[in-house]
Amino acid sequence: MMQERKSEYQDYDLQIALIGGVAFSCGVSPEEFAVRTPYGDVPVQISKIGTRNVAIIPRHADGNRHIPPHMINYRANIYAIHELGISRVISTNSVGTMRNHPIGSFFLPDDFIDFTRNRSSTFFNERTVHVDVSEPYCPQIRKLLTEALDRRNIGFSEGVYACTEGPRFETKAEICMMRQFGDVVGMTGIPEVVLAKELNMCYASVCTVTNDACGLGNAKMTVSEVLDNLSSVQERLNSVLSDVIRSLPIRKDCNCPFAVSDAEL
Repeated sequence: MMQERKSEYQDYDLQIALIGGVAFSCGVSPEEFAVRTPYGDVPVQISKIGTRNVAIIPRHADGNRHIPPHMINYRANIYAIHELGISRVISTNSVGTMRNHPIGSFFLPDDFIDFTRNRSSTFFNERTVHVDVSEPYCPQIRKLLTEALDRRNIGFSEGVYACTEGPRFETKAEICMMRQFGDVVGMTGIPEVVLAKELNMCYASVCTVTNDACGLGNAKMTVSEVLDNLSSVQERLNSVLSDVIRSLPIRKDCNCPFAVSDAEL
């Protein structure tokens, strides 16, 4: 299932995919179609950024319905990218800060902790395959993201992403526990990054800090607060993503293609 092969979508010359989070917009998409996968059909938009055609998957979109984080078909989304012949992915996520990261700033995960419970988190249910997640986020793409943020003088931080099941917000006790070893908390980063590693993809995430985690702020958390903060940084986020996509070299300089060995595939 996982071997290299020619894609029926090769004429698009797609080199990278964007997985968009809540309220993500990358402008007008000239083309949209569904990619069939063993896990379900996935709507994909094709946009041109610089000289590159980019596949965009809106993580929460299903027609006019918003898909909550615990119901997202993560396996279908990642496998659709694989089906398109793409091996590099940048995702956008919204997170709550547990360590005073400024609201409206960006956060680049370098590791994660998984508190999800009920999600299909592997492609390998029929046999045992151990994927290496000692470096879950592609260092080459992360370096380009840090350079783009620095160049544009946009504030950002790095650290550990804690992922919860959702769709509810976390309790104060849960945040108190997680902040001992995590920096931010979100609901969509896992199992996405793990599934990408199982297909030997380069995967990196740029998160928007939209709110204080539960119990750490002075007011009740609301979805409108999250949406307002996402909207306020969308232009800056798009500029950073555009910089990275334009500057991404053809040659990979990372160990992502070896996360799962040939003997296991």
